[in-house]
Parts: sequence; structure tokens; C-alpha cells
Amino acid sequence: MIQQMSDSLDVKMHISEAKFLSVFPKSKPLIYHEIAKYIGLAGCKTKEQQAMFLAQCGHETAGFSAFSENLNYSDIALLRTFPKYFNTGNVKAYARQPEKIANRAYANRMGNGNEQSGDGYKFRGRGLVQITGKNNYVLFRKWLGREFKLDDVGTDLELIVLAGVWFWQKNNLAALECVVDVTKRVNGGFNGLADRQAKYDKLMS
Repeated sequence: MIQQMSDSLDVKMHISEAKFLSVFPKSKPLIYHEIAKYIGLAGCKTKEQQAMFLAQCGHETAGFSAFSENLNYSDIALLRTFPKYFNTGNVKAYARQPEKIANRAYANRMGNGNEQSGDGYKFRGRGLVQITGKNNYVLFRKWLGREFKLDDVGTDLELIVLAGVWFWQKNNLAALECVVDVTKRVNGGFNGLADRQAKYDKLMS
């Protein structure tokens, strides 16, 4: 699939590596170069589009330093983050147990099986925008055109970036110009909006 989009691979990066590192000083080494290689596939050709991609993905990954979902929630954090799936009666049995948390919180949705299936943890969030759920991994694999190990989406730089590119392309996010609108599509709400906006502004400066 990627080879069939060769024109999109030849896109100028309008944000320099020096600027990138000034905004994301803790970023994983070489991640900038992988992003520069594939950002055109996300439809990000202008400086504004590229800044939006970097700002959103940078927020989602703690400044391009963490690419697998952190599910090590305390009981209080679980009640705040997943109130639909945890309550005062069961939260103590799940707190600080990432695998159990994922298996409950992501059960019976996004193509996952029930809590006992283990799909929640198996298909937990990975990549630049934390693609989550069996359905999304299946769609990403189809788009990519090759097999991969699930954990590699959180450890292999190329797959990390391509997962984010796929999400951006799939949701046509390059067409949106407002940080608020993109945040809603990426996050499902407006968590971290101020940080996302600040990162965008710094990248554009």
C-alpha cells in the first residue's frame, strides 16, 4: 500500500529538526526522521498541517517518548478515567494492574472479545495516536499490506509512525485547521487541549 503512494512520500518537511527538538526535547532518537519520511502519507503538506500532526502526536506520546498506552492507574484515576467500567465496589481489584484494567475497560467493543478473552490488553493503545481495539489493528494491517507483531507498533519506529499516519489519513485530519476540532477527533474529548495548542503555537513560531 505504501509503495503505491510514492508521490505522497516526496513531501518537504517545513518544520526543522532543531525546532522539533526544542519543542520535544525528550523525543526518542531518530523519530523526527521517520516522521519526515512518512508525514506526506497523512496528507500533511503545509507547515500548518505538519505542526498540527506533531502537536497532537507529541501530546499523545509524552513528547514522542512513550508509544504504548500507560494503564497503570490508581483506584482514583480509574474512577475518573473509566467511570463506566469501574466503581467503588470493584476498583480495588483492578488498580495498578494494567492487564486487568485493559481487559475490562476495552472488553466487548472495538472488535474485542469479553474481559476473559484478553483482547483488551492485547489490542491496547500503541503508536503515535494510540490505535486501540482489534478492529483498528485489523484495518491498519490491511492498509499497511504486511504482517507485524502487535508489540512492534509500540517499539518499532517505522510502525509507530505509520500507525499515526494511518489514523490521520483514515480520519482525514489534514483537512481540519482548528486545534479544538482535531483534538476532539483524536481524543474523543478535549483532554490536554491547552498543551496541544501550546505545542502547535511553538511549532508555528
